Formats: sequence, structure tokens, C-alpha cells
Amino acid sequence: MWIVRDNSIAVKYTWTYRTPDGLDDLVISGCGESLTGLRFKGSQDDVACGEYGDERDLPVFRETCRWLDEYFAGRSPDWTPTYRMEGLTEFRKDVIDEMLKIPFGTTASYGDIAKAIAKRRGVNRVSAQAVGGAVGWNPVCIIIPCHRVIGASGKMVGYGGGVANKVALLAHEMRRTMRRMKAEDFRVDAVTAAKRLVGAFLCRRM
Repeated sequence: MWIVRDNSIAVKYTWTYRTPDGLDDLVISGCGESLTGLRFKGSQDDVACGEYGDERDLPVFRETCRWLDEYFAGRSPDWTPTYRMEGLTEFRKDVIDEMLKIPFGTTASYGDIAKAIAKRRGVNRVSAQAVGGAVGWNPVCIIIPCHRVIGASGKMVGYGGGVANKVALLAHEMRRTMRRMKAEDFRVDAVTAAKRLVGAFLCRRM
């Protein structure tokens, strides 16, 4: 991962990633060597961006597609494509750092992030509304998981990629998490059963 505070980044190239059913396709943007944007096609974020650039198959786009393939296969990649951000401030970076800590299949509220930043900075309070603005600014969705940030009451609010896509992403993660939990329970039960069988066999031999 490479974050650069660069106010002169221009979108030069794009690529389209075909998502699974139930989600809009994703537009990948880059400046040649680095990822500069990831957004849902036709979304509010996409319309606001406006600029597409030439479509080109670049190494960083292939790297991003590989990350997305792993994600949609139900895994949480432990690496990120190289990306650059225009207009990154210290506060936005703090919010990004907190979003990156939210585990796959879970959520956090704007207030949770505000409290975490306040604690880190040693201040009494950080505005949850300011956090909301920084979350909404995030130009690289999914990889920086702004979809995992929800309202205090659990409402699906403030997602420039579209609420339907946000709900679909969270549902995808939660389904995968539940399957892993069930698999873990099965393995534990299988080990317990095996131990009981061995114990019963040894008892019969005594």
C-alpha cells in the first residue's frame, strides 16, 4: 500500500470490473502505476467523478482485479494494491486507518470511529459528522471498507456507491463469516467426537 498526499493526480486510465450478481459493476481508475479510484458504475460517486479516461489493461488494474476476486470469493486479502490519493489530509488519513481496522463481516459506527480518533489524539471529542464527511470522501471503495461504517442506530446511511450496493456487500461478508463459523463449529465437533471414540476404544481394551 502506498498513500501519497498529491494534489496533482489526474485520472488517465480506467478499467471495468464485472461484479457478482446483485451488485453494480466497478470502475477502476488509475494514473498509470497506481490506483486512484474504485467506485460503483452509475453511482453518485461515479457521477461526481465524471472523468473516465482511456480504458487500458494495466498491471495495477490486474492487481486490483485480483484483490477483488479474492474478496468476492469470501476472503479478506491481507494486502492491498498500490494506490494514491488526491487531497488526503491528516484527519482523512486517521479515518482511513480506523476503517481499515474494521474486520471483514463486521461494522462500526461513525461515532465509534470518532471516539477511536479522539482517544488516539488525546482529545475529549471528535465530531462524528466530520468523520462522516471523511468516510464519504474515500475514493477507493471496498479496499478501504467505507461500506462497513453505519449510522448509530444501524441505518445504512451515507454511501456514495448506493445503499443497495452497501447492503449487498455487508450481506456478502456476513454470509461468508457465518459459513466459516459453522465450519469451525463442525471441526470442533468432529475433534470432540474423535476423542470420544478413541476414549471409548481404549476403555473397551482395558
